[in-house]
Amino acid sequence: MATKQSFVLGIVTGGAAGAAAALLLTPESGQDIRNRVKDQQLEWEERLEKLKNECIQLQKQMVETSKESVVLVRKWAQEMKSSVTAWKATVEPHQKNIQKYLEQIETSLKELEDKVQNETN
Repeated sequence: MATKQSFVLGIVTGGAAGAAAALLLTPESGQDIRNRVKDQQLEWEERLEKLKNECIQLQKQMVETSKESVVLVRKWAQEMKSSVTAWKATVEPHQKNIQKYLEQIETSLKELEDKVQNETN
């Protein structure tokens, strides 16, 4: 039992000595430390509120940008479709002429081939 009392007495004495040393060696008073902690807490709360507001603003900007992008992509797609349709309308008559010329060339080559074969025989 004496050992337990000595142990408890040692803990209490050590705690008191440690507290006294901390108070004597601390460069600031307890009130100053509490005020500084409170100021820092307010500063952090302001920073968190500012960050929250910035995140909300960023979210709004992203939503707006997404909506604008959808409109731009639709407009671009319609313009591309119109361009392709116009290009097809421009190329199609020439394509028919080119096909006609290719058929004529093919016929001429076949006639020339037949003629060369007849002359060699």
